[in-house]
Amino acid sequence: MGRRKLEMKTIANNSSRLVTFSKRRSGLFKKANEISTLCATEVAIVVFSPGGKPFSFGQPNVEKLVHLFQKKNRQHQHFDDFTLSTAKINRERINKLNQKVIDLEAKIEIENRRSKMLEEQQGKCKFEIKQLIEELDLDQLLKLQKKLQHLFEESTRRVKEHEASNSLLLLANASPSKFELSNG
Repeated sequence: MGRRKLEMKTIANNSSRLVTFSKRRSGLFKKANEISTLCATEVAIVVFSPGGKPFSFGQPNVEKLVHLFQKKNRQHQHFDDFTLSTAKINRERINKLNQKVIDLEAKIEIENRRSKMLEEQQGKCKFEIKQLIEELDLDQLLKLQKKLQHLFEESTRRVKEHEASNSLLLLANASPSKFELSNG
């Protein structure tokens, strides 16, 4: 008959909990001894009972390994402080970038709603304009055509002005070293 798997939760019965702790503690120390022997390693384990009493196992001994651990830990403290400082800075950067993403997503949502509203209005306007055009006579249609042609030409001229202005801004903002002439 095989062992059944126990659910990992605190044992409610106090005496059962103490018995389980005692058995598992000795099993834990046995495994620590095995890994120390098989792998030629130094091992230290400190376990506190449910009553708060400490139990320890160390190979070669706990005090020596704790002292060695503390010594190594002090040597790496400067590195750890630097690592923590860097991690804090990175965390702050990530938080700022996340906030920017949230802000941009909100702006995108607003623009999407605005775009949808404009498309709806544009559809209504097209329908209304089409109805108005159908009611015009030939003379009125010719006048409208001239006005639309003038409007088209004016808008084309304005687009070209903006493109030229943007090109000049790009040139003005470009690095001066790209456009310097050699004095040779």
